[in-house]
Amino acid sequence: MKFTKMQGLGNDYLYVYGEVPENIVDLSVRLSDRHFGAGSDGMIYISPSDKADFMMRIFNADGSEAKMCGNGIRCVGKYVYDKGYTSKKELKIDTQSGIKYLTLVTDENNKVKEVTVDMGKGVFEDEKTLNVSGEELKYIPVSMGNPHAVFFTDDINKVALDSIGPLIEHHEVFPGGVNAEFVEVIFENEIRMRVWERGSGITMACGTGACASVCACIKKGFCKYNDEICVRLDGGDLYIKVTEDNTVYMRGPAVTVYDAEVDE
Repeated sequence: MKFTKMQGLGNDYLYVYGEVPENIVDLSVRLSDRHFGAGSDGMIYISPSDKADFMMRIFNADGSEAKMCGNGIRCVGKYVYDKGYTSKKELKIDTQSGIKYLTLVTDENNKVKEVTVDMGKGVFEDEKTLNVSGEELKYIPVSMGNPHAVFFTDDINKVALDSIGPLIEHHEVFPGGVNAEFVEVIFENEIRMRVWERGSGITMACGTGACASVCACIKKGFCKYNDEICVRLDGGDLYIKVTEDNTVYMRGPAVTVYDAEVDE
């Protein structure tokens, strides 16, 4: 099996063009292992679609299937363009959370360096309270086609993400699990975010999480509609804009790490 390792701000996946195999759970767990496998946050399969230009399916490092991945879909755009599956710079990608629209930006070598994604509409609710090990934490529920719980903090460096992340992900309030984002507001157009991703744990970046965080900031009045907000992640910066109808646009890089082949 041939695959390409790609990353968006350190959120890395193994990309395969073809149909999803029957042993995908075992395959994703085995190849995602950072000591005994290729090492990644999961696997993404790309195939033709009868509803869009291409279809993507995302499998986390634990083998579970995710509905959407913002960093992953930018790399899908780079993959299909750079490898010659398309010459279009405006793409429609069929995902488990609906069709997403990509705009590709190429460099002087005609390779994709940056992708803007129309992520669809964010759905955010009023602030709620979550009891985590006896502590009452306030959060904003947000859906970006996948579920998020956004928590605000005055000092993100004091958040013990490795211990509190799994407690939130597997909390009884979220029977299907949830992505947990912790956000520190720096300026009106700049925030710092760290994430515990459902099915993958701590990752260096989360595109849907960055989108959800900006939606939560707008809900709380920390950021404004139509402003491009810089979201500073462990792996680098993403730029998010939310229009007044709650449509979310994400802009950021996509990078190829290497091509490889492995026995299934």
